[in-house]
Amino acid sequence: MKAERLSVDKSPSAGRPRDPRIDAAILRAAADLLVEIGYANLTMASVAERAGTTKTALYRRWSSKAELVHEAAFPVTPTAIQTPPGDIEADLRAMIASSRDVFTSPVVSAALPGLIADMSEDSELSGRVMARFTDLFAAVRNRLHDAVSRGQVRPGVDPDKLVDLIGGATLLALLQKPEELVGPAWVDDIAAILLRGVVVHPES
Repeated sequence: MKAERLSVDKSPSAGRPRDPRIDAAILRAAADLLVEIGYANLTMASVAERAGTTKTALYRRWSSKAELVHEAAFPVTPTAIQTPPGDIEADLRAMIASSRDVFTSPVVSAALPGLIADMSEDSELSGRVMARFTDLFAAVRNRLHDAVSRGQVRPGVDPDKLVDLIGGATLLALLQKPEELVGPAWVDDIAAILLRGVVVHPES
């Protein structure tokens, strides 16, 4: 059933505030279409039709399909680690579980392959997308800094590379063995590797 068409002024006016109802309708339409037809088949025209608006309205808000899809797939950018500070093991498990939960959502699973391909070909787009996670990366840095000060983490651990390891492990599991992501075992296994490494160190 076609959505009720929202009223959109086709002649943009500088400084005019965006209508949040149109934003919400567009993002909801993009998310629904991603799950239904996939990234490759999704077009700005199909999103506009489903949302009951115009392509002009979409392009005023998002410069490309990739930017629209990113916001539709990640509507809320995480800005903090929810576990209480003071336990780096709990922090790591929370980071891994959060990454798993985000990547396995139906919308993100449908969006990721095409979104990654577009970002790899457009460094400016990649930079704008990753900038949405600045606050989360800052939270990881703060937790690692606190853990170093408590003697729980060795100095020099790069928080950006920690994020890369968690995200990369999650993405690879999603592509190769998605069934392993169900349940707590996968989170525990990845956390154990990050916390303890893979080399046996003889007791001194």
